[in-house]
Amino acid sequence: MDTDLSPLDSLNGLAPVSLETDYLIVGCGAVGMAFADTMLAETDANLIIVDNHHKPGGHWNDAYPFVTLHQPSAFYGVSSRELSKGRKDPTGLNQGLYELATGAEVSAYFDEVMRHQFLPSGRVQYFPMCEFLGDGQFKSITTGRTHQVKVHKKTVDATFLKTTVPSTHTPGFEIAPEAWFHALNELPKITKVPAGIVVIGGGKTGIDACLWLLEMGVDPDTIRWIMPRDGWLLDRKNTQPTDEFFDSSIGTLAAQTEAIASAESIYDLFDRLEAAGVLLRIDQAVRPQMFHGATVSQAELTELRRIKNIIRMGRVQHLGFNQIVLDQGTIPTGPDHLHVDCSASAAGNLVQAPIFQGDTIVPQTVRSYQPIFSAAFVAHIEATYDIDRDKNRICGVVPLPNHDTDWIRGVAATMMNQAMWAQEEGLREWLLNNRLDGFSQIMRNAKNDPAKRPVLERLRANAMPAMGKLQQFLQEISASQETSA
Repeated sequence: MDTDLSPLDSLNGLAPVSLETDYLIVGCGAVGMAFADTMLAETDANLIIVDNHHKPGGHWNDAYPFVTLHQPSAFYGVSSRELSKGRKDPTGLNQGLYELATGAEVSAYFDEVMRHQFLPSGRVQYFPMCEFLGDGQFKSITTGRTHQVKVHKKTVDATFLKTTVPSTHTPGFEIAPEAWFHALNELPKITKVPAGIVVIGGGKTGIDACLWLLEMGVDPDTIRWIMPRDGWLLDRKNTQPTDEFFDSSIGTLAAQTEAIASAESIYDLFDRLEAAGVLLRIDQAVRPQMFHGATVSQAELTELRRIKNIIRMGRVQHLGFNQIVLDQGTIPTGPDHLHVDCSASAAGNLVQAPIFQGDTIVPQTVRSYQPIFSAAFVAHIEATYDIDRDKNRICGVVPLPNHDTDWIRGVAATMMNQAMWAQEEGLREWLLNNRLDGFSQIMRNAKNDPAKRPVLERLRANAMPAMGKLQQFLQEISASQETSA
């Protein structure tokens, strides 16, 4: 063991600890757990997992108490262990659709995977409450002791996407000390009735806040919703995991492909996507400029439309004692009005990088809206292929969406990846047998059903024309950005 002490170790009188492993995984959130699970199943590698939280699950440790998954539980978690209980919600705004695990259920699930699956394997060492310092070194937050890891194969940066949540987010605006201001996590703890409630942020977190307030019986006329940009939304009915919803899932996918192939312009494309039920919006009179992949049910959409006082004056610059300063003007407020911060972005890093970088792996999305499936897929490619060039060719990065036209980028990249994977029998079989994939088994079942085959034929007939049209639109977007620059 190396006996040279770092300054902190010298102060504490603690010698650094030397460790060895095949893969050092930085981050024990959903991405790191999904990657580790596949590596354990498909290789004999040893793993060290380092995370700064006290339990597995990453940002789920910091989530607001009423958070749930946005898509069915069947598509979440690690490949080898089901999160979903396989049942539909009998009541509520998700009624008739497959269950959405709560934040508490997700946290308990990841803890169960670590304690009863990963650690008993004898191939995983887990170090919670540790800060990664780089170059294979991490430090315990509780003891200050450093650890130096000799990594035989790869370091996996499972923190690259930088997921942020309200409780750990620093607002990008000034807040007067007299203002009544809370992060979303504190909303269920209020002890007095506010004169009004201001929800700051138009993304999925803002949607969750508004839905919770309405569920608690708050009069929608007392809610002001600051929405810098309206967003296109996805219909949760189109993401259901069983054959029963074939017309909604695969049927809408076929309609999406037809809409792309037939679109005469980008503007026309979004009109067609909305008409086909692919995309939704809260206000039919306002054209969305944002797309983050947020998913809602039709019942949730109906509830959100009850809120009429939506402020579209840009982002908050200053939250004062008696007024809120926005990009495009001011609105009045007061100390008896509760202001709820929902301005955190779920993904804090929109930069793309190669996934396989020599001795480092940087998991990113290889299919739209599915970072967890993507992490498992990246691990499978690491376990199966030898050359980084081939791995990166198979794992084309699907960019995280922000602007409305990023929907086009994401679909184009996903379609290109899917077409490539379909050419390799081994990948087709892996997708078919991986529970996180979602629709491969539904597609295979449909091939043997005469009533469903026409939908598959529509999908196939429009796939190539749609890809050509997407490439045309991408060129138009690039040309427009170059002109504006």
